[in-house]
Amino acid sequence: MQNEKNSESEDQLARLTRIMVALRDPKTGCPWDVAQTMSSLTRYTIEEAYEVADAIAKGNPDEICDELGDLLFQVVFYSQIADEDHIFDLQDVARAICEKLIRRHPHVFAGESAPDEAELNAQWEAIKAQEKQRKDSQYRYLLDDVPSGLPALKLAHKMQKRCASVGFDWPDVLPVLAKVREEIDEINAELIATEKDQAAIEEEIGDALFAMVNLARHCKVDADAALRQASHKFARRFNAVETLAKERKQSLSTLSLHEMEKLWLEIKQQQSS
Repeated sequence: MQNEKNSESEDQLARLTRIMVALRDPKTGCPWDVAQTMSSLTRYTIEEAYEVADAIAKGNPDEICDELGDLLFQVVFYSQIADEDHIFDLQDVARAICEKLIRRHPHVFAGESAPDEAELNAQWEAIKAQEKQRKDSQYRYLLDDVPSGLPALKLAHKMQKRCASVGFDWPDVLPVLAKVREEIDEINAELIATEKDQAAIEEEIGDALFAMVNLARHCKVDADAALRQASHKFARRFNAVETLAKERKQSLSTLSLHEMEKLWLEIKQQQSS
């Protein structure tokens, strides 16, 4: 049964590749697909990744499967473009990740003893460091290979983690929390200034967000996931506020901020109890 499933999966991947080739055919393909480049596709790839995350948050298996298919199509799309330029193809992409996974998991594939979590993390970082050494000749600075196009929270986390790898990091969480408070105070100073400087306010808020990501990292919290969860929680509560207002024959547009806050606190108490 497992072999049949594997065979079916391989057939479907081959089918997807054939569809991609047909879409990219200069004469008979889709004009939109033919016109795309790796650069033009990146924003769609980011959107698809977020849609996968959203589907997982909703917990709908059919939607998760559908969105993963869209994301897989992006990988096939890039691979086809590269294949046309004789750079690499989908098999090369699959081969590269297979070799990387085997290389980074010697405790699974090389017969080594299974380490505990701390040893596993150290082993993972050591292997990645070895891989990085082979790439370092093309980079001048430590942060040069951190992808600048990452979502902002991920970019901040990756930069902080990279600097921490060479010892540029707070020893514990308390000074990080103090830094967050310091950045908040600097925002406050800009806001109460006689002449407000919008660029300075933006810069200070950016510094505060960067410090919050650092705090999350020290607390072993994924800042992006935490913010996403907070946003979903806000949406659920606000939807409940809207529902409660409708049940009471009220329209949010006619309520004052004070009245809406009362509904918000009522919903918050209901959800907390």
